[in-house]
Amino acid sequence: MHWMSSSVRENDYHVPLHVVHLDQDDPRKCSARRMAKAGNAILHFDARRAPKRGFLLDPNCGVLMGPDDKITIDRGGSIVALDCSWKRVEESLDAISRHTRLEGRTLPVLLAANPISWGKPGRLSTSEAFAASLYILGRKEQARAVLSSFPYSDQFFKLNMEPLEAYYDAKTNAELSEIQWEFFDRPISEP
Repeated sequence: MHWMSSSVRENDYHVPLHVVHLDQDDPRKCSARRMAKAGNAILHFDARRAPKRGFLLDPNCGVLMGPDDKITIDRGGSIVALDCSWKRVEESLDAISRHTRLEGRTLPVLLAANPISWGKPGRLSTSEAFAASLYILGRKEQARAVLSSFPYSDQFFKLNMEPLEAYYDAKTNAELSEIQWEFFDRPISEP
């Protein structure tokens, strides 16, 4: 497999997507369950069963998912999301981080298209977070496939196409960090 160019591998290799599911939300509205049913993600009800190599999507970690992470993904790393209530995200992430050595990554700012958080910056569903991660890492086809079973799929890509393309084109995570503020307001720092 080492002889293959990265462009061939990007088209042939699907990034493993895993979800640590905490059963905190309405199962009828759960995008992670729907992804698992479609064969796009593997659900884990115990954090100790999640992969050991890759990235945990963590909206509070402060380290962006970006081009610097492609090498880990190209070497078989997974992307793991925590499916929990936004109201309990901090306590849930604390509990999960005790059981895994995955590296935390947050996403650059994007707008949610799901009906619960439509238009809210950064309030992505699990499926939207996976799709955004994959797109940024150059797995555009897999990103679209992950969202294809959701009615808001097209809307997510329409709302975010310009920033997603700019994030994809970034050469480093530091560059990506600055690019996001070309599309969204930079948060005001507290003194």
